[in-house]
Amino acid sequence: MKIFVDTANLKEIREAASFGVLDGVTTNPSLISKEGHKEIFKFYEEVCKIVPGPVSAEVIATDYEGMLKEGRELAKIAPNITIKVPLILEGLKAVKTFAGEGIKTNVTLCFSPSQAVFAAKAGATMVSPFIGRLDDISQRGMDIIEQIVQIYTNYGFTTEVLVASIRNPMHFVDACLIGADICTIPFKVLEQLIKHPLTDIGLEKFLSDWKKLNG
Repeated sequence: MKIFVDTANLKEIREAASFGVLDGVTTNPSLISKEGHKEIFKFYEEVCKIVPGPVSAEVIATDYEGMLKEGRELAKIAPNITIKVPLILEGLKAVKTFAGEGIKTNVTLCFSPSQAVFAAKAGATMVSPFIGRLDDISQRGMDIIEQIVQIYTNYGFTTEVLVASIRNPMHFVDACLIGADICTIPFKVLEQLIKHPLTDIGLEKFLSDWKKLNG
């Protein structure tokens, strides 16, 4: 399981990288807007310096030519940039072209197994099903992860399944059990996955006992 952090907060990215477990970073226009990054290229350059693994940079254009123009410029930032493309018809066309040019892609806003099949056939490096948003409309998001993993296994697709819109630690555990390739996790949830109250209680007792022994 590869672990990405889903944030545009540089402090969080640096902290997650310091844990020694971070494999990549995903961002999106909403996260970047929230952090107030005006100079997008400089932001991505900084992230790529912090994290040697894949860094997803999303195109804003929704037409084929616009996506190609933006994606090619973003890809020049660093070798580990992955171009994030929406799962729409124009996006699939762009993914096919990017694949032919050796540009890695992350196809985002996937909400069904059939969409994931088309992303893989177009040559996507990764596909990002949004499980939390499906949970929000009373559809079990993790079901489509299981289905996509099975379909990709059936046909030998090399596209990696990146579980996105993770809301809680159990989403991560379920994704691991299913066999997804990547989880992109908000920093808050990443901390929750590492911490455990019994670990804290046990450590406090060990230190207390040691203190008693050594006066």
